[in-house]
Amino acid sequence: MKPLPMRIRRFCAFITGVVFFLSGIFKLLDPVGAGLVMEDYYRFFHLDFLVFSAKPVALVLALLETVTGAALITGLWRKVTAIAASVLLGFFTLLTLVLVIFNPVMDCGCFGEVIHLTHMETFVKNLILCALALAAFLPYRDFGHNRRRKYVSFTMVMAGVIAFTVYSLLYIPLVNYTDFKPASRLLAAERFYETDGEDMFDYVLVYEKGGKQKEFSLENLPDSTWTFVESKAVPKTGYRQEIFPELTFTDAAGEYRSELAIQHNVMVLSVYRTGSVNRAKWEKAAYFIETARSYGFFPILLVSSYPQAFQTALEKSGLDTDIADYLYENAYYADYKALISMNRSNGGVTCFDNGYLVRKWSYLNMPDADDLGEQASGDITETLLDFSTSGNLTFKGFLLYCFAVMLLL
Repeated sequence: MKPLPMRIRRFCAFITGVVFFLSGIFKLLDPVGAGLVMEDYYRFFHLDFLVFSAKPVALVLALLETVTGAALITGLWRKVTAIAASVLLGFFTLLTLVLVIFNPVMDCGCFGEVIHLTHMETFVKNLILCALALAAFLPYRDFGHNRRRKYVSFTMVMAGVIAFTVYSLLYIPLVNYTDFKPASRLLAAERFYETDGEDMFDYVLVYEKGGKQKEFSLENLPDSTWTFVESKAVPKTGYRQEIFPELTFTDAAGEYRSELAIQHNVMVLSVYRTGSVNRAKWEKAAYFIETARSYGFFPILLVSSYPQAFQTALEKSGLDTDIADYLYENAYYADYKALISMNRSNGGVTCFDNGYLVRKWSYLNMPDADDLGEQASGDITETLLDFSTSGNLTFKGFLLYCFAVMLLL
């Protein structure tokens, strides 16, 4: 088989490389989110015993996509890269074909949280990439020669990717693509019209059975063969159809206290995996709650647990009784999915003001007394804009750096 002209082959390889590179980078932007998608795949294929490896496996696959994409764009190791890209595309295409056939309620996760595609859209995308790959690689010979300077550009880009990955693992994503993004308003703040207090939402419960999910009203619940997934609020006809993130939580008595999060100057410290928090982290959490309160904030400790299990987790950590009691008395209980969507850091802090999300911190850069004092005396709008803008600009600058180095150097 006679190959296509070299320029056409390189163009097809370039387009394929761009898709691979962006797909990997968008996953590396949010490793926790990529791990959640991998968990969905494990459960779909009944491999629940592998859930513990979801995040590392997702991270390795994302890095593999990024490296393959960068090699395709720069034109390095062309035969090896062609084989690697073909194998990955073949695997992804077969995987998405299975998703099209069985149509599970899950996201393919091809581009992380940045771009959401249906299973059919993902399958068509992969078919197009396969066509581009065949045009670029067949007959897997005569790929041309590497340009030596591209080794330098590839190395520089990989150094940036590694630094970007380490940052994403240690801190929250530079850009938030979940419903809990800066300036989003909590559902609890939008529940009633200001005029007459009429409830603007219908509340439904989502259950799963045999891999299929279905919504039920509170008056028409399914039998015990169905498994509860989540609850959600749906705007009634005639009301705004905007998406408001829902942060529902209860106190130790089981009473809903979601209205606490829509007050002025609220600091929410969220822990979605209590079992992985050690004594030092709980002590830091208790100190933060006390310090935040002293600066006029209303601190809320949200844990993905229930009272008895949380109390047991505190006891196992070896905390002093007074600190454990203090944390237990200040704790509220929320859904795992809501907490991990709100803040990707286990032990991270999220600031709300009158129901609006202002900014987030990971556990590692949790605000200290000076930060809290500055936050309390500063302008909320300015803080929100600074937080949102700085992350966006940094991420766009990183992408610009990568492509400028790969294309121009």
